Amino acid sequence: MSASCDALKVEKVARRFAGRRLGAPEFTAVHDLTFHVADSEFVSIVGPSGCGKSTVLNLVAGLDRPTEGTVSLNGTEVSGPSSNVGFMLQKDMLLPWRTVLENVEFGLEARELSKAERRERAMRELKRCRIVEFADRYPYQISGGQRQRVALARTLAINPNFILLDEPFSALDAQTKLILQKSFAQTIAGSKLTTLLITHDLAEAVAMSDRILVMSQSPGRIVEEIDVQLPDRENPIERMASPRASELVGHLFRALHMEDRLDA
Repeated sequence: MSASCDALKVEKVARRFAGRRLGAPEFTAVHDLTFHVADSEFVSIVGPSGCGKSTVLNLVAGLDRPTEGTVSLNGTEVSGPSSNVGFMLQKDMLLPWRTVLENVEFGLEARELSKAERRERAMRELKRCRIVEFADRYPYQISGGQRQRVALARTLAINPNFILLDEPFSALDAQTKLILQKSFAQTIAGSKLTTLLITHDLAEAVAMSDRILVMSQSPGRIVEEIDVQLPDRENPIERMASPRASELVGHLFRALHMEDRLDA
C-alpha cells in the first residue's frame, strides 16, 4: 500500500496523561503507535480493555493531541476537530426535543446553507439510511436500532471524508445488530468512506473490515495487522458464513487471550 493513498497516518504517537494525584507518575495510554488507513478502506481496531482504543479515536478526531508523534488526515496534521471527520459514539446522542429530521439537520446549522438546502440534504441521508418514514417522529418514539440509523444519517449529512465508529452497535440486541451492521456496511461502501472502527466484538471486526489492527495491553501499540481477505464487505452476514471468517475470529481470540495472560 503506497503512502500516497493513505487517508490517515498515525506516526510514532504517544499520549501521556498527568497522574490523578499530586506527585503521582504520568500514565501512558498509547506508545509508539504507528498505522495507516488507505483512502476508502475500512479498518477495525481491537484490543484488551484499557489498551487505549478510545484514545486513538480522540486523537484522530482532533479532540486530543499526541504527546509525541503526529496524526495526519489527507496529508494535513490534525490540530483540532474537522468538518471532514464524522464521529459516531456508542450512544446515539440524539436531542430528545428535536424530531428525527431536525436531529439530522443539527450538524448543518453552523454551515452556510439555506433552510431548504439543509432539509434536502437531511432527507437524502434519511432515505439512504432507510429511516425516512420516521422523519417527523421524536427519538423516544423509535427503537434503538432506528436511533442508530438516524445517528448515521446525521453523521453522513455533514459530508465527511472520514468516519470514526466507537462501538456503535454495542447496545443493540443480536438480531438488530446484524441488520444494522449490514445497513451500515452497504451505506459506507456505497459512499466510499474511509472508516476506522473501534470494537470489542471480534466477529464484527472480521465481518466489516478490510484490515484489523490488534493493540497490546496498555500502553497500547499495534502488535499485529491482519488482512481480512474476504469478498463482499457490504454484506457482513454472508462474510461470516466463510470458513476463513471463523478462522480469523479464532485467531483474534487467541491473540487477545495472550495479551490478557501477559498482563496477568
